[in-house]
Amino acid sequence: MRLTVLGGGGFRVPLVHQALLADRAPGRVTDLVLHDLDSDRLTAIGHVLVQQANGIPDPPRITVTTDLDEAISGTDFVFSAIRVGGLAGRVADEQVALGEGVVGQETVGAGGVAYGLRTVPEAVRIARRVADLAPEAWVINFTNPAGLVTEAMSHHLGDRVIGICDSPVGLGRRVARVLGLDPDRAWFDYAGLNHLGWLRGVHVGGHDHLPRLLADSEALESFEEGKLFGADWLRTLGAIPNEYLHYYYFTRDTIAAARESRGAVLAGQQRRFYESALREPDSALTTWESARMERETTYGADSREAAGMGSRDSADLESGGYEKVALALMRAIAHDERTTLILNVRNRTTLNILDTDAVVEVPCVVDSGGPRPVVINQLPGHAAALVCAVKTVERTVIDAANNACHATAVKALALHPLVDSVTVARRILAGYLREIPQLAYLKP
Repeated sequence: MRLTVLGGGGFRVPLVHQALLADRAPGRVTDLVLHDLDSDRLTAIGHVLVQQANGIPDPPRITVTTDLDEAISGTDFVFSAIRVGGLAGRVADEQVALGEGVVGQETVGAGGVAYGLRTVPEAVRIARRVADLAPEAWVINFTNPAGLVTEAMSHHLGDRVIGICDSPVGLGRRVARVLGLDPDRAWFDYAGLNHLGWLRGVHVGGHDHLPRLLADSEALESFEEGKLFGADWLRTLGAIPNEYLHYYYFTRDTIAAARESRGAVLAGQQRRFYESALREPDSALTTWESARMERETTYGADSREAAGMGSRDSADLESGGYEKVALALMRAIAHDERTTLILNVRNRTTLNILDTDAVVEVPCVVDSGGPRPVVINQLPGHAAALVCAVKTVERTVIDAANNACHATAVKALALHPLVDSVTVARRILAGYLREIPQLAYLKP
């Protein structure tokens, strides 16, 4: 089986490779194609992958290329993990917003709008090339903002594009462990949009165990999200929100705590890794592992500071394992290995507040026919209102990108719940146009 990774020089690609090396089952990936526009990044990541495969029998054959059509042609699966504008774009996303006194985060608020505006044109181009060159392939989208980008690609690929994110999985696994449950046996009642969802139940043995957690303040504040939101607020909600909802529930706190954009921190970390990997290729794997641990320990620093949490506990460092989710998804489709995963897919009739084509993040049953959303309880009013507002923004971003419309881009920013003024929206877009070359197509 052939897998193509777009953004193949990206920092997290070795995680995907690790999952492939661990998969020894029949029908596994035998050919891995890495595509990136930056040949130096491909070279650096290539050094890491070679060292990861040392001592492992019959690892996947690796091909690297900067030619998109070559990478896509004849592939079975495409993992899309591109970052249009690189980390410099992310820094601008965050700093321009913070400069106007609004949330600066790459997928939430103004930053997410900017990231979407520069990513949608490229994501649509990729979707069209996949439809032409590999019409039977499935696209698994990692590219943020994952729900928005997946929806833009779905206009050309239908249900053959699926978005994934490790945040819901990581949340579910942490909660299950606090409850003394095996995460692999639990069914998580989770619903919303990407980076905007709520865990409403943890079901094992026919029982929902979440009420037991909500009643125990000590247990409730023993893990990442519990510390972040506080026991009282979680009991008020009757659910555990995705960590990114901290930007909505504690907006002023996170803005006040923001000292340096996350993009600027990562840019420094990754620059040091890539330079070192090219300069000392024999130490590339060790250097990457050190940089990855630094990345994980500094994740969500502003929100943690706003909540008075301090540094991350070792128990919270484990992510949801997006690479493991991707592998499970791929095997379910390719080999009819039925499983249930939380994915970004077209809504169909799952959430009655949205139309059938809206991409939502919900539990899905997956087999050779692809993912099918599970029938779930509807969102309460406060959550439904926020989901509808943010989905409107996502669709306005797609409209602005598809039609190269400056006025519609202003509208997307102004409609976002975290942007408090049309005047501010106009100034933010002007700032993005000054800082981000990939948005030049939106100049009035």
